[in-house]
Amino acid sequence: MRAIWTGSLGFGLVNIPIKIFSAVQDSALDLDMLDSKDHANIKFKRVNEKTGKEVPWENIVKGYYMDNKYVVLEKADFEKAGPEKTKHIEIKHFVDESEIDSMYFEQPYYLQPEKTGARAYALLRDAFRKTGKAGVALFVMRDREHLCIIKAKDDVLVLNRIRFDEEIRSTKDLDLPSVKSKPDEVKMAVALINQLSGPFDIKKYRDDYTERLMKIIKAKSKGKTVPFTPMKVVHSKTKDLAEQLRASLSDKRKAS
Repeated sequence: MRAIWTGSLGFGLVNIPIKIFSAVQDSALDLDMLDSKDHANIKFKRVNEKTGKEVPWENIVKGYYMDNKYVVLEKADFEKAGPEKTKHIEIKHFVDESEIDSMYFEQPYYLQPEKTGARAYALLRDAFRKTGKAGVALFVMRDREHLCIIKAKDDVLVLNRIRFDEEIRSTKDLDLPSVKSKPDEVKMAVALINQLSGPFDIKKYRDDYTERLMKIIKAKSKGKTVPFTPMKVVHSKTKDLAEQLRASLSDKRKAS
């Protein structure tokens, strides 16, 4: 793996030199865009809108449009905005992870210590394990400030980027139902939830769609076809929620 951020992690007066690595990889197939006429690969180019000519990466800068003109930013400008956050992650306080709504979670990363920070890294990891807490911090990566939590998972410290509160949209514009559920229906719905409940095991869930798509690709490469039956949406014969719930409860199938 290649480090995507290098700097330090601090709590109190303890400072740990670290590297950040992505903790996830995409399970989707890497599909290319092709011209339907001759199957030629579609290429995206960075083009100057005035000249129509392609612009190499080294000639591209970032700018903010203000007062009818662009204010061009240099690399040093991004560092000036938060020099202490571009190379350092300071844990300001600690919380119970259960306090953080899952809507805020965004992207996980692994933290690896440099050799000189091994003991301090192990100390923070073991303290996280003992307390069950997570650290909250701010840092800058790729010219943007991120809010994150840091916690221990097995032998590694994991940094999970989380969204700022202002990034979560309000629900005021949604057309939400105002009707109240009937007590007997709630009781049966709760019974159905309990009937299908069990411990969460992430290993039970797989990206079956990608696997099936790969089988189709392999079959087509050999000139074969894969049998296909289009799915039809069948609506319930009754609009009686209580009847639907009773029928669901009588079905002894468990969540797979």
